[in-house]
Amino acid sequence: MKKIQILFKSMILATLLVAVACGGNQPKGDKAAVDYDKLTYPQLMEQASAEQVQAWYDCDSRLDEDEVAARGKELKAQKKLICFDLDGTVTNHRTPMIPENKAVLDKLMANPEYKVIMVGAGNARRIFDQMGGYAIDIVANYGMQEATVVNGEFVEVRNDQCQVDRDFFLKTAQIVRDRYGFTEYTGESVEFHPAGMVTLGLLGSKAKTEDKLVFDPDKSKRRAIYKDVCELFKGYAVFIGGTTSFDITQIQYNKYDAVMNYAHKHGYTRDQVLFVGDDFGDGGGDSHIRLAGMDYIHITDFTKLPERMSFLY
Repeated sequence: MKKIQILFKSMILATLLVAVACGGNQPKGDKAAVDYDKLTYPQLMEQASAEQVQAWYDCDSRLDEDEVAARGKELKAQKKLICFDLDGTVTNHRTPMIPENKAVLDKLMANPEYKVIMVGAGNARRIFDQMGGYAIDIVANYGMQEATVVNGEFVEVRNDQCQVDRDFFLKTAQIVRDRYGFTEYTGESVEFHPAGMVTLGLLGSKAKTEDKLVFDPDKSKRRAIYKDVCELFKGYAVFIGGTTSFDITQIQYNKYDAVMNYAHKHGYTRDQVLFVGDDFGDGGGDSHIRLAGMDYIHITDFTKLPERMSFLY
């Protein structure tokens, strides 16, 4: 199985022959005319057959410890743009960086061969503050925002604003509540963020922290209804966010497209990108990275980050 996965990774970037490696069908249309490196996630899903999408889904692009051990020198030479998720990857959730993980970023950023950035679901200012003002480029809100740090100061580079159909979201959120029994909640049923992201908090916007922490710690309640929620909000990107909520964005905003937009702007190709995160399961904030076949490192314990990234030093 490992050999098939490695074959898949090498073939997908050059030829789009994922179906050959995984047993699916070829993408629709003239593959010779398709530049895979420039397709957005929605375009990948649109141009591929159902069998092709299943092939991408089945052929995991995770670089596990055995593969890193076998391909460490190759990966070190190939990867140029290193993208980190924040919560659960570089930090514990909503907490500052530990010194050991800051040292990881320091080492990588000191190497002129690498460009290191943060790619998060939260807003850019929150990421900057949580990292203690660390000087690094930040792509935030699933790609809606971009920021950098100049002379120690936070500088917003881009902040997309999306129009939201509030009536649609309020009515559809109520369908979710009625269908699955989440009719009692505290505060607002739906939160509308300035950039256009929408949060459906199943316990409401003003729920007590202690109630939120015990509601769905393993995300199983939300994963059980995730496909139905996606269908109800069809045409949007839906993520299992926070401890009780679903985050909903315009479909073009997801971490795969966020990374690739940054990569294109700064002259990197897809095969030069490595994503490091913790939430690649269906509905997870990093899930589009996995589903689109981008190489990634899965961090299951943020304190192990130095060990997992040492092959790049």
